[in-house]
Amino acid sequence: MQHLYEKVSYLRGLCDGMELSKESKEGKVLAAVIETLDEFADAIVELYEEQQELSEYVDSIDEDLSEIEDELYEDEGLEFVQLQCPSCGEEVEVDEDLLYDETQDIVCPACNEVIIHAEDDKDEE
Repeated sequence: MQHLYEKVSYLRGLCDGMELSKESKEGKVLAAVIETLDEFADAIVELYEEQQELSEYVDSIDEDLSEIEDELYEDEGLEFVQLQCPSCGEEVEVDEDLLYDETQDIVCPACNEVIIHAEDDKDEE
């Protein structure tokens, strides 16, 4: 982000080189523009630093959540199968045990249409 400050300094130098009076209309406008650009640079740098901190925090939370998921699902030994809903095309992950449950319809969470009817499971076996 240092490049923003360098560019503002360069513009300030160009304006100083023009030797405009700070009391003239043009001098006042250029001085105000450069001051505004300097404030923008400060704000952008501050936002960038805050965004970096948030990004690091989110990464930390993601790592913690991943560890919790690993511990939680490791004990259950769940196996998932991906199915595509014929109605809406949504990819759905289904517990493999549900595929063999003859009493349970598998319903798409996106469109609420039945992907596999309980009777269809009997026919596939």
